[in-house]
Amino acid sequence: MSTFEEHRSLLVGVAYRILGSVADAEDVVQETWLRWSGVDKAGVGDAKAYLIRVTSRLAVDRLRWAKSRRESYVGPWLPEPISTAPDAAEHAELAESVEMALLVVLETLSPLERAVFVLREAFDLPFAEIAEIIARSEPATRQLARRAREHVREKRPRFDVDRGQRRRMTERFASASEEGDLETLIAMFADEITMVTDGGGKARAALRVITGVENVGRYLLSISRPANVARFMNSVGLARTEGFSFGSAVLNNAPAIVLSAAGRVVTVISLEVSEGRISAIYLIANPEKIAHLEPAASKAG
Repeated sequence: MSTFEEHRSLLVGVAYRILGSVADAEDVVQETWLRWSGVDKAGVGDAKAYLIRVTSRLAVDRLRWAKSRRESYVGPWLPEPISTAPDAAEHAELAESVEMALLVVLETLSPLERAVFVLREAFDLPFAEIAEIIARSEPATRQLARRAREHVREKRPRFDVDRGQRRRMTERFASASEEGDLETLIAMFADEITMVTDGGGKARAALRVITGVENVGRYLLSISRPANVARFMNSVGLARTEGFSFGSAVLNNAPAIVLSAAGRVVTVISLEVSEGRISAIYLIANPEKIAHLEPAASKAG
């Protein structure tokens, strides 16, 4: 295995955490490879550190550009889901600190704050090394890290870490959704539940964050109506006769619901669970963000 391929998974992990986009992360890693291919290897003392430095700088530059695009994004913007199942060898380095809730909070940081937080908290790089990567002094880098850490601590939702309970809640939510059992769904909701839907103008979705049990319940009821299902299917280029299938997958280090039709994923739903109730629902239907995912095996719905 070449030196670059040995560290490729790690580099994807760095870029994805900074960018929240699978496609952008892979583009950054490809550009890192191009730069690595042209460098005099004899002058590189630590290949791993060099590759992380190049990837991080490219990711920060790309994030600055991406943030301006996200300001004009249609509706809420959510990170692209990524598989962290045990057999997803290419993304093995992503198994930790890629929870959807954390990535959503990281979106509110500046590009430099986000890079410093990722490199320090996820990869435990020394401040001196991070300072070199972002071209700042070490004291300034420590200040960025402190601000980012405090912001994340304040904004990050407090969800349960019991994976078994979260999986069971996800399965119950999927079953109730498939059966159209709104009463069961509402009984699972926390009082201050929020629902974020990301269609990006390419699939039918709410244009604002939905809050409160009644509002989230009404929205779920509305999207389950046959006429609205047909409109959604049409918005992603499918006929209503294709039919949905409900499946499950491990995405962003958590159980997720995967809706598929005609052999491709059309919606991904991720839940946050707090004190035994669903506190947040993330629904991603933008086809550009889920095209890389494989449909989960399931009976047709």
